[in-house]
Amino acid sequence: MTANDLPWSRRVALADVPEEGLHIAMEADSDVRATLARTANLRDLPRLEASFDLRRKGAGLHISGEVTALVCQNCVVTLEPVETNLHEAFDLMFAPGPSDTLGDAAREASFGMTDADEPEPLIGGMVDLGAVATEYFLLGIDPYPRKEGAIFEERTVGEPPESPFAALASLKKSAPEGT
Repeated sequence: MTANDLPWSRRVALADVPEEGLHIAMEADSDVRATLARTANLRDLPRLEASFDLRRKGAGLHISGEVTALVCQNCVVTLEPVETNLHEAFDLMFAPGPSDTLGDAAREASFGMTDADEPEPLIGGMVDLGAVATEYFLLGIDPYPRKEGAIFEERTVGEPPESPFAALASLKKSAPEGT
């Protein structure tokens, strides 16, 4: 997916971030909100905002911030509308890296568990803040929204459902023998 394919995109180059840092606030317009609402299968997305604090860190870029939104979904129990205030904070490190290859010079990749997260790659010396905001927005959506007070009542295991012929069975028991 290229930057042109993203519904919400704002690219910032490392070279454009001053030494003292940079604060950027973004607000999604109605077209972006409509596209993301369809993508996330939401009823509505009346508000979506993000703020970023960017600071140079060596040859890389440290980005912290938050995504906030008003998300309207269907309750998984009642199917009634549920409004939720979404708030997702993030703290990321971006560093120059290979842009189109995975692995080392021999094209061999190794994956291992480490204590520290690896930095995200700066592609062409740039980061797309809209892509970061979209990722954290989508991750923050409650997959099972429930309206306050909504209770799912399930049948007790072993309790057979009442048969539609239960009334006929009671008539048969009360009928005199031989009829």
